[in-house]
Amino acid sequence: MNRIAKLYFRYGTMGSAKTALLLTTAYNFEERGLRYVCMKPVIDTRDARNVIRSRIGIERECLWIYDDTDLFRMMAARMAADPAGAPDWILVDEAQFLTAAQVDQLAAVVDEFACNVICYGLRTDFRGNLFEGSKRLFEMADTIDEVKSTCSCGRKTIMNARIDANGEIITHGAQVEIGGNERYVACCRRCWRRRRIDSMMRHASSSVMTPEQVNT
Repeated sequence: MNRIAKLYFRYGTMGSAKTALLLTTAYNFEERGLRYVCMKPVIDTRDARNVIRSRIGIERECLWIYDDTDLFRMMAARMAADPAGAPDWILVDEAQFLTAAQVDQLAAVVDEFACNVICYGLRTDFRGNLFEGSKRLFEMADTIDEVKSTCSCGRKTIMNARIDANGEIITHGAQVEIGGNERYVACCRRCWRRRRIDSMMRHASSSVMTPEQVNT
């Protein structure tokens, strides 16, 4: 094929409207008569149905991606079954939950079928560490774009802080814990650091025994 296709990675913090951007892109493709497929890792269990849903209320049906899904074989089978209906674009939400192998498979779809792939996802977890899928996308994507949003202090958000019921930052736990505004807050690095320090100091002070506790 002579058509040039690309693997795109569009990343941002939670609440930066990544999913809304994906759904808007899908709508624009429909308006222009372009064929597309939406996908999402099944680890995101907030929606019972196989849909991609934005916080602003819009949604699209999607294909589930399981841990053992071979995305190259999946797309090869779809294209062989219906060559005339082969998608021009693949839109992937929550791409941080892809495995490194699945990112490589999407890259192969781009190269072998000239099908553009846009992946939307987080860059890092609540500790500031790269997700597996995001790391591989940074390594393999042809085009990388940041979806920017603003911290409450006015700086750019780059961190996804996990919080407890009291709004305090959590510094330990599993890398993946699905949640929305009740579990995560996006902030700049400075606010993230300061809130982490404040949280650790409060926990340290609360663990010190009072004289009354010592004498009991």
